[in-house]
Amino acid sequence: MLRYPYDEVPAPGELLQVAEGVYWLRMPLPMALDHINLYLLEDGDGWWIVDTGMALGATEELWEQIFEHSLGGKPVKAVLATHWHPDHTGLAGWLCDRWRVPFYMTRGEYLTGLVYTRAEPEHFGWTNEQHHLRMGRDPAGVAAARESMGGIRRITRPLPTSYQRLEDGGRLTINGRRWEVVVGEGHSPEHACLYSESLNVLISGDQVIPRITSNISVSGSEPDGNPLKVWLASLDRFLEVLPDDALVLPAHNVPFYGLHHRLRYLTEHHEEHLIALEAACVEEARSAVELLPVLFTRELDDQHVGLALGECLAHLNYLMHRGQLQRSVDARGCYRYRSIDETLTMRLRKRKHRGEGLSPMQV
Repeated sequence: MLRYPYDEVPAPGELLQVAEGVYWLRMPLPMALDHINLYLLEDGDGWWIVDTGMALGATEELWEQIFEHSLGGKPVKAVLATHWHPDHTGLAGWLCDRWRVPFYMTRGEYLTGLVYTRAEPEHFGWTNEQHHLRMGRDPAGVAAARESMGGIRRITRPLPTSYQRLEDGGRLTINGRRWEVVVGEGHSPEHACLYSESLNVLISGDQVIPRITSNISVSGSEPDGNPLKVWLASLDRFLEVLPDDALVLPAHNVPFYGLHHRLRYLTEHHEEHLIALEAACVEEARSAVELLPVLFTRELDDQHVGLALGECLAHLNYLMHRGQLQRSVDARGCYRYRSIDETLTMRLRKRKHRGEGLSPMQV
């Protein structure tokens, strides 16, 4: 079970100490997930910022409020981003320029961030168009996807033009304490978490969140990618190398205890989705768009359908690479997926014959 040690969350522009030299703060986000958790690490001669918030609204003003009232007269000495997504790097360039300090990130995240934060709609290209048609989107959906390319630039200041590379197993010494870099994959290319053994604290970013599941998505830049495979492998590795009793400081929701319970739940959650999708492809070959209701019961608006399709495709690619689904192309150029697991097909047909329905979660 998970345990949440804090009844209150930090008010905008305020810090809450969660461990010696470790402070939790929040910044607003303009979406259903209306906040991001950021962290400040106190060093002897300054402060480390871990993740930055988006370049939107009052976020800069809140940072200035923190600089004026909460840092005890010590400067910011470094900015670190767990991964490239705009709620984590939106103000990295501004912060590094303001304080003239280095920017820490893994290479995979930095290079990916450079690509996406410089993209424009004209960079969409025929490969992205084909990718969306392959998923089963109509021309209006493809046009919406094209228009959305470049949107990240509106919520992200230009990234710093240089960086200090973080690597898995690397260590940072902050305030005399060692923080180990633990890299996870799947949600993003090379997501850096930070673990302090002496404090028994894990800054987990989006790699482990207590109440929501991180998006594991396939994009048009790597349409046949298998991010769910490396995501599940990362969960297994975290179980091996990180202690269950660590205080986990996530990028969303609230800090918690119960790391191993959460890791196992996330694995089971995705396994259930895999079973459900495979079962849905037994009777007929179906497209990613047609399979969205298998994973998402709520109605999806234009803002969320792209992410939902990316998530659905991550599961379909995983099953296809594992030899459980077969993919074909129909006359419209759309991929259609059909189960080729004869054992599953037989079990489902027996259930249907007995009048028990085709509930995939019970297969």
